[in-house]
Amino acid sequence: AELDGDLAGQPATVVPVSPAAAAGAEMVLVIGGAGTLLRAAALARGAGVPLLGVNLGHVGFLAEAEPEDLSDAVDRVLAGEYSVEQRMTVDVTVQTTGEVIAATWALNEATVEKAARERMVDLVIEGDGRPLSRWGCDGVVFATPTGSTAYAFSAGGPVVWPEVEALLMVPICAHALFAGPMVVSPRSVLAAEVIGTGGSHNEASGAVLWCDGRRKVDLPPGARIEVRRGARPVLLARLGTGVGEGTAQVGAPFTDRLVEKFGLPVAGWRGRGAFGREGAAGQRDEARYQIEAHMQMHSYDQQAGVGLAVRKYVMARRGIIASDAQRKPGGALSATAKAEIEYLLTRVAKRDARALKRIAA
Repeated sequence: AELDGDLAGQPATVVPVSPAAAAGAEMVLVIGGAGTLLRAAALARGAGVPLLGVNLGHVGFLAEAEPEDLSDAVDRVLAGEYSVEQRMTVDVTVQTTGEVIAATWALNEATVEKAARERMVDLVIEGDGRPLSRWGCDGVVFATPTGSTAYAFSAGGPVVWPEVEALLMVPICAHALFAGPMVVSPRSVLAAEVIGTGGSHNEASGAVLWCDGRRKVDLPPGARIEVRRGARPVLLARLGTGVGEGTAQVGAPFTDRLVEKFGLPVAGWRGRGAFGREGAAGQRDEARYQIEAHMQMHSYDQQAGVGLAVRKYVMARRGIIASDAQRKPGGALSATAKAEIEYLLTRVAKRDARALKRIAA
C-alpha cells in the first residue's frame, strides 16, 4: 500500500489483524477515542509494543496528547523523549461444572451484567476462595486502576492512581445494604457465580460477560467467573512533563489529567508548586493558575458568550505577565510567558467550540 500527501511514495505495509500485528514496531500511534485505543491494545499487547494515544474522543484518560499537540508529540517520540509505562491488566476465566469454557483479558474492566432490562441477575461474590456476599443486581464491575476512571467510576467506584497495584470490585445497582465498592490486593482472586434470575440454577440467568466492552461471553446459569491480575501488562508511551512551551496536555501527571478531564474546580489553590518555582517554570505556573482559575468561575455549559469575556481576560493577562517578565533579570522570560498565554488562548477557543456544540445539541 502507499500513502497520500506528504508521505506519498513511502512504503507502508498492511498486516492482518492478529495478536502479533504490532510485532517489530517501536510504537503504535493510536488516533481516536477510548474504544480505538482499547482495540489497539489488543493488537499491541501480544507484541509488547507501547501505545501512544491521540485523543479524538470525549474524555481520553488513556491518551497522551490532544490533536493540537500531535506535531509536538511526534517530534518528541522521534527524539526518543519518552518513557514506557506498564498498565496492569486482568485475566478472566469462565467455568461451568469445573470446566473452563472461555479465557480472556481486559485493560479497563471485566463486567458481569444482566442481559435483559426487566430482570436482575443474582450473583454470589467471592474473594480469595471465600464467600463475600450475594446480590440481586444489574451486574458487577471488576476493574484495574486504569479502568477506575471508566465504567467503575460511573458505577460509583473510587478513582485509583495508575501506579497503585490493586483490583477493584464495584456492584452495579445492587439491591442490598452492603454493596459498596471494594479495593483488594493485586494478589487476590475475585470471583462471581451466576445463581440465576429467580434464585435457581434451573432458570435462565440472562447474564453476559464483557471485557473492555469489546469481548463478550454469554454466561449460562451456574457459570463461575474468576478475575485475577493479568500475566501481561499493556504498555503506554509517556512523554514526560515540562518539555516544550505550554504542553500541559502532553505528558501531564495523572492529577492534572484528572482536573482537566473532569473539569474539577481548583480555584484558590496556593500549594507548594503554585508559584514556588523560579524562572520560566514559575512564569508558566502563574499564568496557568490565573487563567485556569478565571475560566473555572464561568460556566461554559450555561452560555457560549462567556468565552469572549475569558478571552479579554487572557489578553489582559498576556500584557501583564509580559511586562512583569521584562522587568525581571533576563528579558527572555517574556517570550516564555507569551508562549504560555498563546497556548491557553488555544484552550479557550477549544472550550468555546465544545460549549457551542453542547448548546446546539
